[in-house]
Amino acid sequence: MSPLEHIGQRLEYLAGGAAHAGDAAELLQLGEDILQHWVTARGMEPTRSEREGFRLLALHRQGAEGEPSFNACRETCRELVYHYNLLTLQAGEAGAKNTPSMMALVANHLFLFVSGKMETRQLGDFCCSSRPLRDGAPQAETAG
Repeated sequence: MSPLEHIGQRLEYLAGGAAHAGDAAELLQLGEDILQHWVTARGMEPTRSEREGFRLLALHRQGAEGEPSFNACRETCRELVYHYNLLTLQAGEAGAKNTPSMMALVANHLFLFVSGKMETRQLGDFCCSSRPLRDGAPQAETAG
């Protein structure tokens, strides 16, 4: 598992327009690495199992246990899998030229949410607003 900082740097580069179809497996792996950091930070051993054929989805499910606000990134994970499938199953299709860039942007979105959530636990309690991060103010615990 790559350090979170290195993942962010790599995703910033790929999301900046450098991604190509050959990066699909790496982007999926980076997504898994991001979720492994989340699961590990919560004191759990990251699962090796798969959900719907993808470890990424099993890691998301594990990471959401007891943390309902983590479901804010469920569709981001599913979209990452969708773009992976587009790139690997429909190689050469007309729309595939934009898919690597979109997959990189989605993976970067997942990184920003998870790294933000690790910094500010309330992130995702109401939408996936990054306002707590931008404000820099300590956030009050929400009633559960």
